Amino acid sequence: MTEQGTPVRHTNPFAAVAGAGGLVLDVPGYQAGFDRDHELCAEPMWKLERAQEFYEPDVASWRAMMDGDWERSMALADRMAGPVADYFRHRHPVRRVRVVEFPITAYLQWEMHVLALRAAAGSPCRVVPAAHVAGCEPVPELVIFDPSLMYEVLYDRYGGGRGGRRITDPGVVGPCLGAVRELFAGGEDVLDFHRREIVPLPPPVVTDEMRAALPGYAHRTEEFRV
Repeated sequence: MTEQGTPVRHTNPFAAVAGAGGLVLDVPGYQAGFDRDHELCAEPMWKLERAQEFYEPDVASWRAMMDGDWERSMALADRMAGPVADYFRHRHPVRRVRVVEFPITAYLQWEMHVLALRAAAGSPCRVVPAAHVAGCEPVPELVIFDPSLMYEVLYDRYGGGRGGRRITDPGVVGPCLGAVRELFAGGEDVLDFHRREIVPLPPPVVTDEMRAALPGYAHRTEEFRV
């Protein structure tokens, strides 16, 4: 991967997130709050993803990948193109920064196909190497709506969603938004990264250890969420 851009500033704006006050929401509460805030959002939303493994049981394509059926996984991912495009015809785009480590994990290989699809539908994503956020670790998973509203997305040890924390302190949110914008400006377009680094890869290897947590997440199979 080409080392594009520059690392985020020396002061760490993400350090304040852990100690910030905020309303902790379970999964239904977070999803309802997210949907409400996105509906009302008057400008593009920003998203920062750092972890290299997530569990996405809502998405049939992800479940097919976990079943070891990569061809079906990709076919199901392609079916998401229509709903994604329709969604972003009625919403402001999501601008996403995706931190990437090598070697590429099975999850990230799958997600990059989905992010490329989203980018083609009008929701841009930029890829940055983990070295660019090394001075800011641990980097939280963030969704930022404006300089005074963001969610820290919360996950369990497998990378399964367990809700979010709604933070409204501008002194915390504003600097995080500035840092995410800076990373986005210095990142590589996901379509270029996907074409060069992901498309040539063989199907990912899904281990029994990765599948071991699946029964606990088998709750629904929606096709699309932001």
